[in-house]
Amino acid sequence: MSTNKMPEKPIQQPLGKILVGKGVISDDQLRIALQEQSKTHQPLGRLLVGLGFLSEATIRDVLSENLGQESVDLANIIVDPAALTLIPKDVARRYQLLPLAVDQKEHVLTLAIADPDNIIALDQLRALLKDEYRLITQLASESDILRGIDQYYGFELSIDGILHEIEPGEMEYQTTQFGVNEFSQPVVRLIDALLTEAVQRGVSDIHFEPENSFLRIRYRIDGVLRQVRSLHKSFWPAMVVRLKVMSNMNIAETRAPQDGRISLRLTGRSIDFRVASHPTTYGENLVLRILDRQKGIVPLENIGLDESTLNLLKMIIAKPEGIVLVTGPTGSGKTTTLYSVLNHVNTEAVNIMTLEDPVEYPLAQIRQTSVNEAAKMDFASGIRSMLRQDPDIILVGEIRDQPTAEMAFSAAMTGHQVYSTLHTNSAIGAIPRLLDIGILPDIMAGNIIGIVAQRLVRLLCSECKYPYTPDAYERQLLGIDADQDITLYRAAGCEACSHQGYKGRVALMELLKLDYDLDDLISHRASAREIREAAFSKGFRPLAMDGIRRILQGTTSLAEVSRVVDLTDRAG
Repeated sequence: MSTNKMPEKPIQQPLGKILVGKGVISDDQLRIALQEQSKTHQPLGRLLVGLGFLSEATIRDVLSENLGQESVDLANIIVDPAALTLIPKDVARRYQLLPLAVDQKEHVLTLAIADPDNIIALDQLRALLKDEYRLITQLASESDILRGIDQYYGFELSIDGILHEIEPGEMEYQTTQFGVNEFSQPVVRLIDALLTEAVQRGVSDIHFEPENSFLRIRYRIDGVLRQVRSLHKSFWPAMVVRLKVMSNMNIAETRAPQDGRISLRLTGRSIDFRVASHPTTYGENLVLRILDRQKGIVPLENIGLDESTLNLLKMIIAKPEGIVLVTGPTGSGKTTTLYSVLNHVNTEAVNIMTLEDPVEYPLAQIRQTSVNEAAKMDFASGIRSMLRQDPDIILVGEIRDQPTAEMAFSAAMTGHQVYSTLHTNSAIGAIPRLLDIGILPDIMAGNIIGIVAQRLVRLLCSECKYPYTPDAYERQLLGIDADQDITLYRAAGCEACSHQGYKGRVALMELLKLDYDLDDLISHRASAREIREAAFSKGFRPLAMDGIRRILQGTTSLAEVSRVVDLTDRAG
């Protein structure tokens, strides 16, 4: 018997009794439905919906809660075409189930099913799949499943197939609107296919860039933009309207920038897209930032630090009051690091509040707020408001001006732990930056716990990287003796990494833990050089040292680290 099968005891409680017990319907409504059932012999749930007493979504959610079975709203999901190929349409219709996603590596197939207790259906399915896949079932309403079967089966779902189906100029604006038969429209399937492909390839941003005679589509993968498609310019008007409809933007406004958000279930998990439009000479430019919660929130132990650096970071965040700053350029992973830290300290015993621009990943038990210009909620006024909510830990998305910096330090001085980001090139560079913003040295000294600076570098593809012996110049850069026997690795390129030579990214970090000596230097307005020399005397390791560690480990290349870090920056 499958481990996916739910316990039988709660299932045996009558549906009507469950719904009355939850207060969803009254005894009178149940009595009416039961009288109708005695005449028509239809399922009770279908009768209750037909009588207008409740919606199918309500029944689905109540049953989901009662059975301890995860439910799924098929209106906000994009089905994986690979999953559809595993189960024929007639089997899906007969057993009222819809394949949603398949993980070929783990051999897991996720299904939407109307009756998760239908043992016969699940056993037949395992026989069909020859027990090659573990089944995960999610509860969905019968009509949603049948509608999904009609939508997804029988239509071309690959990007190339959809493009071949459409003749340039044939896509019309009305095809982009939501509706019962929207999936029959090629533009709907084209956008879904592009979003699905991007998530499967680990893309962080999708760029739709109209030119004079064509539309360029680029993916940002591992921090580097890569062109993946060029489409005829006539495709773009319908595509941009479809994307705007999905992200709740104003489709009539084409001359002003807009922001929106799309929430979908793709490849079996929840994915959010932050959408931004910008008017250009040849039409609206659209960029979608992919917010994948599974990748965005990483356990602290998995962010790639060596043991000594990880212990130093844990010492920094163990101090109950003061400011922890994370610095680096845009796209260097600052938000991911902060979320990992917050996840590490998040317990029932503390009240954590965040002020972000905007909130990227929802975190359990944490009160998160987006900066809202319309409501006159900027970072400074937001911190002032949060301090009246009895917080223990505060995250301020970014310190970008004097009022925000002063409020953040004020919170730290009144016994709170404050986390924030700052745009500087190094950990030590944060101190002159704060002086430049207008924070007094006496305020800084004693209130900054630690500063983290980071960059992201691409990891060499383990399938195709190849070894070589470094030359004299490379040995000098790495600080290696000429007679020392050492092997480095270079990028090559293969199918596994899309011929890029790199797959995945890791953070390089430098951590500066402030102590009494460094505080004294700061309060006396010591130069950055003096602070730097004092930090090195206490064992401070700069980004270059962390980069060299990664190169010597063979996880990345000298060329990749040199792209983001000055490797000559190793001495005090």
